[in-house]
Amino acid sequence: METTELKLADWWKTLPNGKILCTLCPRYCTIGEGQKGFCFIRENIGGKLYSTGYGRPTGFAIDPIEKKPLNHFLPGTSILSFGTAGCNLGCKFCQNWTMSKAKIDEINSVRAMPEDVVRLAKKYGTPSIAYTYNDPTIFGEYVIDISKLAREEGIKSVMVTAGYIDKDARKDVYKYIDAANVDLKAFTEEFYRKLTLSHLNDVLDTLVWLKHDTDVWVEITTLLIPGENDSPDEIKAMVNWILQNLGDEVPLHFTAFHPDFKMRDKPPTPPSTLKMARSIALKEGIKYCYVGNVHDVEGQTTFCPACGEPLIVRDWHSVRMNKLEDGKCTKCGTDIAGVFSQ
Repeated sequence: METTELKLADWWKTLPNGKILCTLCPRYCTIGEGQKGFCFIRENIGGKLYSTGYGRPTGFAIDPIEKKPLNHFLPGTSILSFGTAGCNLGCKFCQNWTMSKAKIDEINSVRAMPEDVVRLAKKYGTPSIAYTYNDPTIFGEYVIDISKLAREEGIKSVMVTAGYIDKDARKDVYKYIDAANVDLKAFTEEFYRKLTLSHLNDVLDTLVWLKHDTDVWVEITTLLIPGENDSPDEIKAMVNWILQNLGDEVPLHFTAFHPDFKMRDKPPTPPSTLKMARSIALKEGIKYCYVGNVHDVEGQTTFCPACGEPLIVRDWHSVRMNKLEDGKCTKCGTDIAGVFSQ
């Protein structure tokens, strides 16, 4: 492919040995001529770094926003979702590995420039766009250009991400982002190092930054894997970190693992584990906690934290009832954290 067809990447510099240092994420790949970074879609061509995934999504879908999952951001609306090939994490339990572990030339991709993506969202009347499936951090240039155009058209942008991004690069990537669901994959460095090939503290730092230094609405998801990150002690430690560093109003989702990719020997997560985790979170003081990837109407319902009134009742990813008025409980008037109007 001619370089004139590719997007020159941001966030890199040339090293004294002639290799390129990519500074988009904390992996900080050093990339030789003709080589790609760990993510597969950032390539050194002629001494310059190119984003080969720019304008090349693997396809589009229209999802309920609850599938991201986001329960306090425009509930009941649809969202245009897409990703590319590649990923900057190496999760052995990846649930989207056919895309995240593929190189751009190994997977069917379509051509879609930023204006095409925004036009598609307008065509189907979706009030928001999700950068998802693989980690959108790795196609940050594409995210910026789409989200900027989307904001000009009154369309919101959502990052579904592991939060593994450089401190300087994230200021650019999230400039026009309205909401993010961040995968907090576990609460031990050992888990992150062995099962994701990344590091916990970088993700925690991103969460603190998003919550306190941006206007991005944040929700957190933890995929509970039997025997790996599902102990009551670890869940309690994670919940208390969230309470101390992010507050009690960040919605927390515990979702069920199914055997996939390099962890097919693990059993699926029992629903009882999800109920246990949700119970711990609520007992410790998290106001909004949900379960996912299982059928559990109570565990997917938004309750008023003050009076206990069920306000948004969900059945799988469908909203069956929404009694919020102006973001408040209709029974006692308590403000419910979130973004509930466009």
